[in-house]
Order: sequence, then C-alpha cells, then structure tokens
Amino acid sequence: MRRFLRPGHDPVRERLKRDLFQFNKTVEHGFPHQPSALGYSPFLRLMAIGTRSGAIKLYGAPGVEFMGLHEENNTVMQIHFIPDQCQLVTLLDDNSLHLWSLKQHGGASELREEHRFTLKGPPGSPPSATQVTAVLPHSSREVLYLGTESGSIFVLELPSFRVLEDRTISPEAVLQRISEDNCNRRSCELVEALREHPKNPDQILIGYSRGLIVLWDLQNNKSFVWLSFQQLENLYWQRDGSKFISCHYDGSYTQWPVSSDNRQPEPLENTVPYGPFPCKAISKIYWQTTKNGLPYIIFQGGMPRASYGDRHSISVIHGSQQTAFDFTSRVIDFFIIFSSDPAAEFDDPSALVVLAEEELVVIDLKSAGWPAVHPPYLASLHCSAITCSHHVSNIPLKLWERIISAGSKQNIHYSSMPWPIDGGTNIAPDPPQRDLLLTGHEDGTVRFWDASGVCLHLLYKLSTVRVFLTDADPNDNMNTLGEDEWPPLRKVGTFDPYSDDPRLGIQKIYLCKYSGYLAVAGTAGQVLVMELNDEDAEHVVDHAEADLLQDQEGYRWKGHEKLKTRDGPVRFEAGFQPFVLVQCQPPAVVTSLALHSEWKLVAFGTSHGFGLFDHQQKRLVFVKCTLHPSDQLALEGPLSRVKSLKKSLRQSFRRIRRSRVSSRKRRGVTEGGQIRSCWCKGEVDALQEMELAPVQRKIEARSAEDSFTGFVRTLYFADTFLRDSSRHCPSLWAGTNGGTVYAFCLRVPPAERRMDEPVRAEQAKEIQLMHRAPVVGILVLDGRSTPLPEPLEVAHDLSKSPDMQGSHQLLVVSEEQFKVFTLPKVSSKLKLKLTALEGCRVRKVTVANFGSCKTDDYSENDLAVLTNLGDIQIISLPFLKLQIRYPCIRKEDVSGIASCVFTKYGQGFYLISPSEFERFSLSTKWLVEPRCIVEMPEVTSNNHVHNKSGTENAARKSSFFSSSLLERKSGRLMEHALLNDESE
Repeated sequence: MRRFLRPGHDPVRERLKRDLFQFNKTVEHGFPHQPSALGYSPFLRLMAIGTRSGAIKLYGAPGVEFMGLHEENNTVMQIHFIPDQCQLVTLLDDNSLHLWSLKQHGGASELREEHRFTLKGPPGSPPSATQVTAVLPHSSREVLYLGTESGSIFVLELPSFRVLEDRTISPEAVLQRISEDNCNRRSCELVEALREHPKNPDQILIGYSRGLIVLWDLQNNKSFVWLSFQQLENLYWQRDGSKFISCHYDGSYTQWPVSSDNRQPEPLENTVPYGPFPCKAISKIYWQTTKNGLPYIIFQGGMPRASYGDRHSISVIHGSQQTAFDFTSRVIDFFIIFSSDPAAEFDDPSALVVLAEEELVVIDLKSAGWPAVHPPYLASLHCSAITCSHHVSNIPLKLWERIISAGSKQNIHYSSMPWPIDGGTNIAPDPPQRDLLLTGHEDGTVRFWDASGVCLHLLYKLSTVRVFLTDADPNDNMNTLGEDEWPPLRKVGTFDPYSDDPRLGIQKIYLCKYSGYLAVAGTAGQVLVMELNDEDAEHVVDHAEADLLQDQEGYRWKGHEKLKTRDGPVRFEAGFQPFVLVQCQPPAVVTSLALHSEWKLVAFGTSHGFGLFDHQQKRLVFVKCTLHPSDQLALEGPLSRVKSLKKSLRQSFRRIRRSRVSSRKRRGVTEGGQIRSCWCKGEVDALQEMELAPVQRKIEARSAEDSFTGFVRTLYFADTFLRDSSRHCPSLWAGTNGGTVYAFCLRVPPAERRMDEPVRAEQAKEIQLMHRAPVVGILVLDGRSTPLPEPLEVAHDLSKSPDMQGSHQLLVVSEEQFKVFTLPKVSSKLKLKLTALEGCRVRKVTVANFGSCKTDDYSENDLAVLTNLGDIQIISLPFLKLQIRYPCIRKEDVSGIASCVFTKYGQGFYLISPSEFERFSLSTKWLVEPRCIVEMPEVTSNNHVHNKSGTENAARKSSFFSSSLLERKSGRLMEHALLNDESE
C-alpha cells in the first residue's frame, strides 16, 4: 500500500516544519542609502532619518530602532517631531504631508502612518501657491504652520490635517502691516523659515527669501519687521527670545534685536566669517549660550567660493576656538544636542550631530579638541566599497575579548562621551551568542563587526596595506593642521570610496575562531595568513610563490601585475598580523579559500587552478592547473575586461547557436507531455561570481570550451574515506566552473614530527559531472549522515566526534543539481535536479542548524540554498527533499544575490544597497530583531499659555511603546550556548 500514498503529505512532518522554519526580514544594518532629511526630538531623544526612496527610520539608544515606509517612493524632504508627543510629520517631494505615530499593536508597537494630506489651492492657481517650503509644528500640539513658495502661510489642524482657512497668513496681509517704504522695496516671495518665539507661543518669526523678516503676533495680527539686504537662507532664535540670527546667501550672518515697540530695529552685528572674498551661502545656523558667556556659533557652509567651494563643511566657533569640520560627502542636515529644560538659563550644547550623504558624524563639543564620537550603529559599511563578506557564529569569549582589545587601541582618537541620542530602552535579552560579520573592502581592509544583536557595531579594522608598497603612506594623518592654516579645516568621517590600488581589494576571508588564524585573499592573487597578537610587533613577512600555470607553454597572462612587497621588517599594530604571504602566479583574483587550522594548511584557488600551502613549515605542498587550452578569457584578468569584449560576445553567440541546434534536435522529446523551452545562457562574469541577468534554462551538457571552466569555485577539507573503506585520511576537495571535482589525499605528519616531515599530497579522485555545471559546494557526511565538524570543534568539546564506523557520503552541489555519492567508491546514490524542475540555478549554499521553537530537544541540519531568482530553499539532509521555499531577494537584484551570506543557525545577510545589509531569519528559534520601549516623559511647564486641550495633553501620564520593524510572529530567541572557555 505504501506506493499508493501521496508523497509530501506527512502531517507529522508538516507540523515539525512549522516548528522549525519561518522566514522573517528582521532588521536593516548600516547606513541608510541616499538619506534626504533629518529630524530630532529633544523630548523623546530620538533621531529620524528619511531617504529618497520614501523610507523613514527612527533611532535612539543602541537597540532602539523603528522603521516606516511611505507607500509612495518619493523623497522625504523634511521631518518634524510634534512637540511633547510620540508623533512626527514628514514632507515628501510630491508636496504631501504624512503624520506618523508610535502605536501599540498585538503586544508590540510599530511606526504607523496615521494621516496623509496634500495642500491644494483654489481652482486655477499655480502649483507654487501651495508648494510647501517650511513646516512649523506649534508647541500647542494642535496646529501646523506651512510656509509656501507663494509666501502664504497655511494653518493645519492636528491630527486631522484640516485647513483652518480663517487663520491663513497671506502675503497681502503681511504687506499691509508694514510701512510703504518697506513694502515698495520688498515682496514676500517664498517662505524660507518659520520659527516660534521661545518664550511667547503667540508669536512666530517668518523669513522670506528676499530678506524680509516678520515677527507675526497670532492673537492680534500685529507684526514687527526687519529688513536684510541679502537673500535669506535661515533663522534661529536665541534662548531668551531677545535676539535672533539670520544667515544669508552671501556667506554672512546677522544678529537682530527684538524691541517692544513697532519701530524698525537695526542689526546688532553683521559678520562674514570667511570673508572678505565671495563666500558660499550659510544655509543653517545655531547660536548656543553657555555659562562662561562665550556662545557657540555653529553654521553650515560660508566657505570662500574660489578656493573651498567644493568643501562640505560645518564650522564651530567658541571664543578663540574655531574649526571648520570638512566632511567626506555632502551634508544633508545637522542638529545640536543641548539642554531641553525650559527652565534652564543656558543652552550648554553637548554634541553636534551631522547627517552627511554617506555617513553620520557626531562631534563631542564638551571635550577639548572637539573629537568625534564612535557611533554604536548607523556605521558607514561602505566607507570603502564592500567586496566580500564572511560570517562566524558563536565566537569563544577569549578571542572576542582579544579582538575588542585590539580595536580599542585603534579608537584612542575618539571621544569617551556616551552616545548622546539615548531615547527609549532596549528590552531585548542579551545576545544569545557572540557573532562576527567580517567585510572585505576595496582598499585592502577587513572590518570586524559585532553581529550578535540589532546594532552592527565596528569592533576592529585590519589593513593589509602595510605588507605592500603602494602610493599611500599608512602613517599619513589627515587631521593634522598647521597653526596658521585658514580656513581651519579638519577632515572628519571615514567614508573614502577611492582605493589607491584596486589590486588591494579583499576577495575571500576565512577565520578559524578556535585557533585565531585568519586567511585573507585579494584581487592580485595575494593570500595572507595571519595570527592574533595582543601587542604591536615588527617582523618580516615570509613570501612564497605558487605558479599555477606550472610553466606550461602557450599561456601568457595579460592582466595586472602582482603587488610589490616591502623588504625587511614591517611594523604591525596589535591585532591580526600577517606572518606569511603566498603569491599566486599569474596574479589573478583568488576565487576560493579554505583554512584548516588543525593541520596548519591553507588552500586557495583562482581561475587558473588551485594550490595547497603548509603555513607551519611555510612551504608550498602542491599546485594543480585547471585551465582549459581554449580558455583565454581567464588570462586577461578582471581589471582588463574591455579587451575581451569581442571574444566574450563571440562566445555568447556560439553558445546561443549551440543551444538552438540542440533544441531543434530534441524538439518533440518532452517530459510529462510538455515541450521544454530552451533559454540562452547570459555571459557569466565569473570573476565576480555574478551574472548579468537571472535566466531560466534546462540542464544540458556544457562544452568544455566554455569560458572559465578552470575557475575554482569551492575548496573543502575533510577527514574521510578516500582510498578504501578501512582507513580514513585528511583530504582536500576542489570544484571548478566546468563541473569537475578533484580529490587529493593528504599525509599530515603527527604533531611531534610536524616540523620535520613535509605534508604530502596525491590526487586520488577526479569526478566530472555530466552536465558540466559549476560546482558551488562540496560536503562530506559521516556515518550518521551528519556534516563533518569544523577543524578543532571536537577538540574544544563543542561538537560530537564524527562517526567513522558507518560509510561516508559525498554531496556535490552544482548550479543545477544536488548529487550524493558513496565513499570511497564515488558511486552515484541520490540526486535532486533543481534547474530541470524549478528553472533556477544555485548561487549560494550552506549547512544550517534549525532548532524547534517548541522543544529544546530537537534540531536538524539542512541545506540553505539561494538561487539566481532570489528564492531561498531549505533542503533536507541526507535525502535531498525540498522542505520549504521563501522569496527573499528580487531576482533583478544581482548584487544583492551575489552578496548574500548565510549563518550557521539559519540567518543571513545581503546588501540591499552599497551601505546596508538586510538581515533575515529562516528559523523560528534563532531570531534577532529590535525589542524596545520608548517611555514618554511627563510634559513639564515651559511658560507657554496653552488652551484647554493642550493642557490636557500635557497632563497625560507616560505610555510605553515597544518596536517591531514588521508585523509578524515573533520567534523565540536563541538560548545561551556555554562555551568551553567560560565554564571554568
């Protein structure tokens, strides 16, 4: 009867799958892509950032994060928090206004859009009549004032967004109340700024673009007028309301007194800080009072046009101290954190927060020298372009502390000030384990990020530049200033997209968390092996060359040269220090890397072949050339792809013709009565492991003449049965782009003779897959059908010893199918044809452990697979049954698919922009997401006279909100794993 049962409908298994697997996008790490607006609430101590794609993100204390997305993909132009409320208003570039609130929902809270509104004028009026240029949320929390291009000021009721037409301030009404002389000299034009009087909420300051400034009394429609002869950019009130400051297009700012009578006051002071030559506009200014009497004057722009017109600067002046902070990208906006207590006599500014186009910079104004503050989140991941990523789960405590110690020595120039944006409380449990995300960059650096929780925090930066001779001097200090230099520029920020030498780019990273060995490989064939040192050291880096072409005739490298190395001892900072460099010849991109710290071996592969290096004896064990005679593309290098364009196109058309011919031959031969369609395969840029477009194709044998057949995609160490079933031995497996798998037997001497006897290697097997699809993963399963443990994992009591009694199995994952072989005979046992059935190709594959959310006693190992269509599939081991499929990444997002990295416990990261990682989870148990509370403080009296409803709002008791980025089921968090070095 078994054969009549329908497969795939086991109810017990279906329930178990629901307990094991669940897809959630949990948090976005990094810096928002294309930020366009900035807001800050001194009341909530929360910061908001809007982007060009319509996203809005709120940040407070580390771990306190909210995210919202406008339905329209329009640019967020302005963000304004409603005073003393958990609400904010956004203005988009389509002139629409949106009201957002933190609302509790299902035991959690989310940033929810409450209302939207577009200001409309009378029929026939031009768009400029209602184009909003300035927004002022009034302290009564009942109305919004909207300044427009036409000079009109509209009043909107909150939260309904109803226009109060009887309270509109028209430009005609303003001009009627000023003298004829002033009226003739000035028209209102657009409203540049609206500012409420700090002591009298019935008065608002209106700044018009042509220099007219009006203090408007809302109760009796009286006005006081100031006239500037320069185009107005912005306004700012001094704390006591006795003066205000205007800043102008010509790079000047002016202090104005506020008199009690109706006469026109004269300016107290007009200053061009970087004159007398023509200067850029000052677009925003703060005047902050202090106890010592010397104010802080902080403004954006104002630099001399001729010499410094391209600088992105914000200047801080305090008495005799003056610094122009020079940012690495365009400044979007900034704000000052100062005393928000209305009873306080002085501002006493503590921090300057600057949102630039590519990073967030916070300056400590309390400490001498005004140093930068190290951000706990919103890191500029792309300070140099990310070229690769590597995730390591469950880092032992000792290694973690040593990495943090090395990083703290690099941060001596940062301020010790606590993070000043500290609104809300993170109530998520402590991270269940310590996880590292390592990113390789184009400038030859590797950055170590704490990926344990919601905040992706930089722990340590490693640079490989010191090993090589480059144009950049690592001792250069960009922040040094001459005593007489003017303007007093100081470069701040870490964003630097320009690499001195593209050959320095990091392509592969492998960290052994148990031994502290790190292998890093780059664009010019360089492979560095490093070990962790807690102190600065000076030593010679040993060099070895690996000639992958083995002096074969007929091959000539046409690409870039190898990097030149420094002679003699090199000084390295505390942290990971290289002790040996293996240089591949030709110096092509290193495409695969594997490190076995127990055997002290490192394997590396390029588009020409692969090799094995003994980093204990510092000796090359062997090299194997995989280059096909017709594969000339592999000899041109990634930095000279233009040369091969004609050849690339020619090969593409040949492939299309072959595909069409084979399709015609087999037309009529169908599977299940359906004709199979044959799609042409796009040209693969294999050096970057990316494709031009995701396309569907059936499995068909590829020609050995296809480009990059020798490209080594994967390397894998295993202790398994390779020669016979009675003796197991160390082995190295390599898979290529042409569907070939090579297996080498290794003889590693025992520890007592490790330095005396050489490591020996001998090729034992060669497997050629019939369809010749690229091999993207190799895995050996022990007698219990469990993947072999990582090197040293058993020695640290963190894994069971592999079963060496039962027969082992070899799993080979190609782009188009999964195939299980028995060992040592290498006979086919089981396969799953992915492409033939699903029309997709495998891009990334890893083994992940999934635990049940219902019980701690059950977990299983499965394959997590990412395809070129952006789907993630979970496939069981060892039976290769598809468990579940989730759409994750848009199939058009080729860079996102190429950047995806899985973790050991069913999570993953991929780049949604050059500066942001999207984090996702496939597991019900292992889940990292924001959990936080924002406590709304009680509203204190600020000497403002509010009406009844405003007073009632002020008297409300505090309410609590916990954040959740998306409306979803919350999974249980991972329990603490007891590491062997913590149990003592």
